[in-house]
Amino acid sequence: MIKVQDILDKKGSQFWFVAPNNTVYEALEMMASKDVGALMVVDNGRLVGMLSERDYSRKIILRGLSSKNSHVCDLMTKAVIGIKPDTTIDDCMALMTSKRIRHLPVLEKDKIMGLISIGDVVNSVIQDQHIIIKDLENYIYGGRF
Repeated sequence: MIKVQDILDKKGSQFWFVAPNNTVYEALEMMASKDVGALMVVDNGRLVGMLSERDYSRKIILRGLSSKNSHVCDLMTKAVIGIKPDTTIDDCMALMTSKRIRHLPVLEKDKIMGLISIGDVVNSVIQDQHIIIKDLENYIYGGRF
């Protein structure tokens, strides 16, 4: 069974974050430059929220705010759902589906270990399926495939 740590081992544990007092505009600039759809919000080394494109698109205008004059803490999702490195990919998929979220911070004893996205999970499942198919073909055809 594939675990979150397996994904982090392949993609790396590098993650991007902003502080709650950064402007929303600064966060959007970082998302654009790093080509990511969400950032962790970290205060004094502690995860305090997430800011996603969805947070921005659904909250900024509806609240009459401006990205250059608003702070990340004004828009971020505060109730963050985190996972552990030993969480299975199946559990991640179930959690992402039931909670309708696309990013999961990976935490170990409140230490941030990385971030996985729905794309990471899907790619991992696809790769695992390819390995299983290849193994079955080798079994059926006796390694002549």
